Amino acid sequence: MKAVIMAGGFGTRIQPLTSGMPKPMIPLFNRPIMLHIVELLKKHDITELVMLLYHQPFYIKNFFRDGSDFGVKITYVTPISDMGTAGAVKAAEKFLDERFLVISGDLLTDFNLKKIIDFHVDHKAKATITLTSVKDPLQFGVVITDKEKRITQFLEKPGWGEVISDTINTGIYVLEPEVLKYIPEGENFDFSQDLFPLMLKKKDALFGVTARGYWRDIGNTDSYREAYHDIFRGKVNLKIDEPKQDFVGKDLRIGADVKLEHAAGLEGTVVIGDNSQILGDVRIKDSVIGRNCTIESGVKLNRCIIWDNSYVKKGARIADSVLCSNVRIGQGAILEEGVIVADDTSVGDDALIKADVKIWPKKIIEAGATVTSNMIWGEKWKKALFEGAIIKGLSNMELTPEFCAKLGCAYGTSLPKGSFVLAGRDSNPSSRMLKRCFVGGLLSAGVNVRDMKMTSLPLVRYKLKTFGEVGGVHFRQAQDDPASLEIVFLDGDGLDFSSNMGKSVERIFFKENFRRAHHTEPGVITEINNVGDFYREGFLRALDRELLKKAAFTTVVDFNFSPASQILPQLLNVLGFSVIALNAYVDEGRGVQIKEKEKALSQLSTIVSSLGAHAGFWLDPSAEAVTMVDDTGRVCTGIDLLALTVSLLMKVGQKGAIAVPVQAPSTIEQMVEEKGCQVIRTKSSDRAMQEISSSSEIVLTGTTDGRFAFPRFQSSFDGMFVIARLMELSAASGVTLSQALSDIPRSSFLQTSTPCPWEMKGGIMRKMSEDSLEKEATFIDGIKVHFGAEWVLVLPDQYRPVTHIVAEAKDQKSAQRLLGEYEKKIAVWKKEMV
Repeated sequence: MKAVIMAGGFGTRIQPLTSGMPKPMIPLFNRPIMLHIVELLKKHDITELVMLLYHQPFYIKNFFRDGSDFGVKITYVTPISDMGTAGAVKAAEKFLDERFLVISGDLLTDFNLKKIIDFHVDHKAKATITLTSVKDPLQFGVVITDKEKRITQFLEKPGWGEVISDTINTGIYVLEPEVLKYIPEGENFDFSQDLFPLMLKKKDALFGVTARGYWRDIGNTDSYREAYHDIFRGKVNLKIDEPKQDFVGKDLRIGADVKLEHAAGLEGTVVIGDNSQILGDVRIKDSVIGRNCTIESGVKLNRCIIWDNSYVKKGARIADSVLCSNVRIGQGAILEEGVIVADDTSVGDDALIKADVKIWPKKIIEAGATVTSNMIWGEKWKKALFEGAIIKGLSNMELTPEFCAKLGCAYGTSLPKGSFVLAGRDSNPSSRMLKRCFVGGLLSAGVNVRDMKMTSLPLVRYKLKTFGEVGGVHFRQAQDDPASLEIVFLDGDGLDFSSNMGKSVERIFFKENFRRAHHTEPGVITEINNVGDFYREGFLRALDRELLKKAAFTTVVDFNFSPASQILPQLLNVLGFSVIALNAYVDEGRGVQIKEKEKALSQLSTIVSSLGAHAGFWLDPSAEAVTMVDDTGRVCTGIDLLALTVSLLMKVGQKGAIAVPVQAPSTIEQMVEEKGCQVIRTKSSDRAMQEISSSSEIVLTGTTDGRFAFPRFQSSFDGMFVIARLMELSAASGVTLSQALSDIPRSSFLQTSTPCPWEMKGGIMRKMSEDSLEKEATFIDGIKVHFGAEWVLVLPDQYRPVTHIVAEAKDQKSAQRLLGEYEKKIAVWKKEMV
């Protein structure tokens, strides 16, 4: 039988380990990862191998040659372009005239491949996907099967809200050659995203077999280190070339011509490659040392991985770290857990490298230096840049000028040369500084910038609705941390960046694969000052001016020192409002002055009551969200404001569909369906809400935290327009806001969050899915279980190690009971998984 080994990936996620070699050639116990795969195939009598190469193919060819040294026959296929996993296999079609197995060259597994093949044959399958359960299914494709093991559903790299199982696609397939006819010639085509969904649609014999044994995708540096930990713990057996020595209580593997002066200081499993020297009294535990290395006396190594030709000088202490080839560690240096030091790097004496720092190749760290951040961008950063459409960090520490310049260049590289991007900011001085650096990066990639300078985010989104720009950015101070800054990325329609857009920018950023414009062709900055007028025209056109003038409302608005104070009061005055503006002064020198919200709302309530105003509004600094105070001075929650807005729309006879997130109360349906309208439930992400808002039938998109979009005006959240529209609805319905609130159907709505480690989230959602099998459940975002008119929602947080629980019932006691019941269930499930 033949096997295809996928070995063409770039290894971007595992950098800097792949700076000098393709990922399948990274050493695992002094042998390439892919050699372990070749030996696994040979063990199961699969000796005819097709290796699919693309990135740095010569490394693999030079090592394996024709395969005879390893007891196999190897055929190499190198596609002319990156054609995806299935497209690459299609390129090898002429060699695949019989049943064959597909496996990745960068896996560590001990699966019984014969049992997988036997399953495929017994079930007469056209394609069999090997499955296994993992703690964190987000990085993989979740696969759902029925009782007969037929595949019924794929979730390719889902968000936590979509996870209903922790059973994932391992990337090991058994295929009949006829499935290759589904793969188009010369096109980018993926197994998980294209071929298997196509087979599922055609109702082909597509099966999933859950394999027992060890499996790990060595996709990033953490997984690489954890693979070693698992081997040290005996979770998987691995062939080690160095012969085992006869030491009681120790597993020592020592190569040829090794100089080991004192073996007493070695503990656990220690592997020492050929021609290495371990000098004097050392302490080494659970570590692998490559060939031609020198470890001087007084060195302490714990769970370390050291590649070939590296030197560690006296007294250095290294914990759970990776040193690549030709690395020099100075005397007395300390490397904390999780450090990665890439090829040809020199670390000076007494240097301290803090935990989880990655150092790219050919760096020099001076003696006595303390390194607290990754040595590639200049500052420490997270594994993923984006949280949704936002990149957030400490101003001038994590978000530095050089970081923002590179980020701007990465964003510009992802866009067509010569295109236009819209840029705006709040009044924070750091926003201005870092936006300028970012713009410089955009210009260097040949992208033009239309600069709106200081403006509110809804105006940036509104301008992007028109023709001219392919995207936009807005720099703003974070509300939850005045020292932090947020960069909001927008697409060409003014919506939040999609996850694919963010990943595209990240990929370019991390690889530093920037496009550099010719010196005669950099981008150009143009200042635009007429967007306010354009926004004003659309704003007024979307409202009944005469109705509002006749109502002559008095409103109090707390502007939070935001740029919205420079446009909204004038708009409301044109509509006949009497506006009492609070905190409306914008000082670009001082920036945004974030007041404590509770105190601000208390003050707002007092002023509304004292003046007899019709309403009060607290507008967030970005002008996207509002908190309302009604005419009696009552501060409304986000849930109340959503229900109020829907109620007023129904009172004025509005027709169409209303979009709300999955966690919104069911009273929304109760109000809407009485009037013959429709409610559409969506995922809770901002992007999902904005996308549904773009649909022609939607008349309102509302969240539970005070953000609303009225698509007649624009599909994105706009707190300024919400203020005017709510008052228009109040006038049209002939009721005050407090009266409208009293008419809303009541229920008890409770929510809480419980800590949930990342590695447990998949298992928790699998347990939740199993617990809900006999119940009425929906899976729009998380898992929502219905009990008649009552319901509970379990929703993993996308960016934090917590899980949210939301419950709605007819009364407080019932809602609390439901919430408590599922809190206990999750606590029990977590204990079972420990």
